[in-house]
Amino acid sequence: MQHTTQTSFLEGFGRIITEASATGRRLTRDELESRRVLGAKAAEAGHGWRALVREHLAASRLGRSGSGDLASVLSAVEQAVDAFAEGYEQAQRLVVRREEAARREFIDDLLHGRGDPGQLSARSERFGLRLSRTHAVAVAEGPAPYDETDPVPREVEAGLFARFERRRILFTTKDGRMVCVAPAEQDDVLVHFAKRAHAATEGGQVAIGRPRRGAVGIGHSYEEALNALDVAHRMGFDEPLLRAADLLVFPVLARDRQALVDLVETTLGPLEQARGGPQPLIHTLIAYFDTGCTAAEAARRLSLSVRALTYRLERVHTLTGLHPNDPMHRYTLHTAVIGARLLDWPARRN
Repeated sequence: MQHTTQTSFLEGFGRIITEASATGRRLTRDELESRRVLGAKAAEAGHGWRALVREHLAASRLGRSGSGDLASVLSAVEQAVDAFAEGYEQAQRLVVRREEAARREFIDDLLHGRGDPGQLSARSERFGLRLSRTHAVAVAEGPAPYDETDPVPREVEAGLFARFERRRILFTTKDGRMVCVAPAEQDDVLVHFAKRAHAATEGGQVAIGRPRRGAVGIGHSYEEALNALDVAHRMGFDEPLLRAADLLVFPVLARDRQALVDLVETTLGPLEQARGGPQPLIHTLIAYFDTGCTAAEAARRLSLSVRALTYRLERVHTLTGLHPNDPMHRYTLHTAVIGARLLDWPARRN
């Protein structure tokens, strides 16, 4: 059946070879164009190049003229097959571009939650996903933006699919970042992706959104991963792997932005009266809270003496009326400091 189908793309080939080889002439413009058209049709029909070449060679033997020498036959075959290949390659490039455009459109719709969920589910099978399952999304960010033609994504993708060849996973780039979508129960895929991306980007960060069901769920997981990367940047977290589930307190705090702004300005605003501005005292509070309120470790991180650190904490108490060592005051100050980092306060004001 395959042979019969491919033979249709040889229409006129035997006649052309017979006539051209008999006189030694070159193929005419119309003859060459007919080969290009048939080559394009063969590519669009999905026929393999090796089988098509084999069919041409077999037909050239049958179409050889008794009066044509071997050199004339080979010349005619070369011209015909070259024109056929030109049409085939041009059509293949168009097919690849259409496929890539369809893939990119699907990915955009999937990650941004656009389109009908039923249609997305139907399209997803073509790209290796089953949206009826629960998925999680990992997003990798490096020092530079990437697209799928860059060496770094190609390296990460090759390593990922070499290990998980039979898994239903999706790898892509989006807005300069690398994205991996995998079934939620296959956390090993996302962790491996994170390790390879961290190594390939020489220290980049990867965030994994929470597992979600369906097409809309993948969009939510993707947004959570992006938000986790943003929180890490604002808070100065340098862990190579972040999980949105571990950072839920931050979007909760940021949900009511005006309330957070009021808390930060009311609590930390008085620090602007300090000599040198509020930043040294805010950095002191950050180090103090990040070390579990251990003065010696906080002082070491800040390259200060414990006495100098204690003096700064007392300045905070004097200016704000709140002392970091008082349990109730500590909670207010710590929350305000987190808010300042999320808002980039006071560099950016409401």
